[in-house]
Amino acid sequence: MKLLRTSLLAIVLLCFATSCQKDEDTLPNPENYTIDISLAEQTNWELAAEVLELVNEHRSTMDLTPIKKDQQYASAYAVEHTLYMIDVHGINHDNFTYRSAGLQSRGATHVGENVAYGYNTAEDLVHAWLNSPSHKKIIEGDFSHSGFGILKNDSGAYFFTQLFYKK
Repeated sequence: MKLLRTSLLAIVLLCFATSCQKDEDTLPNPENYTIDISLAEQTNWELAAEVLELVNEHRSTMDLTPIKKDQQYASAYAVEHTLYMIDVHGINHDNFTYRSAGLQSRGATHVGENVAYGYNTAEDLVHAWLNSPSHKKIIEGDFSHSGFGILKNDSGAYFFTQLFYKK
């Protein structure tokens, strides 16, 4: 019974990490996409640093430039989205166009996003993303910066939003 429960949990967690989004369309006249950049302070920066290190280690094996950490706008948008996912009890890319347009209004040429739920370590998260073709494509994409929204829900489970953009 315990093995069955563990197997079902693994399947559920895998399903939660199968979503990614990429937006390369620039908006002609983006509105003022405001965000409170102090939201970025809420992310788990220790875990974010580990995720970024692993992402950059993988990118280096592909001769790709390293991603730089954005602790301002991209992370504020990522935290806002993570809080939303926690509120609706599930991962999604709802309102991605808003996050993308907000970053584009600040100079990004294109934006991508990976989200996940339920991983406890950076290694497990990045491993799952690299084993998903759509997530791996974002990680290996033509991006220069990344913001993070890594927060726990009331039950102690992590929700992740990683925004990638090129500037």
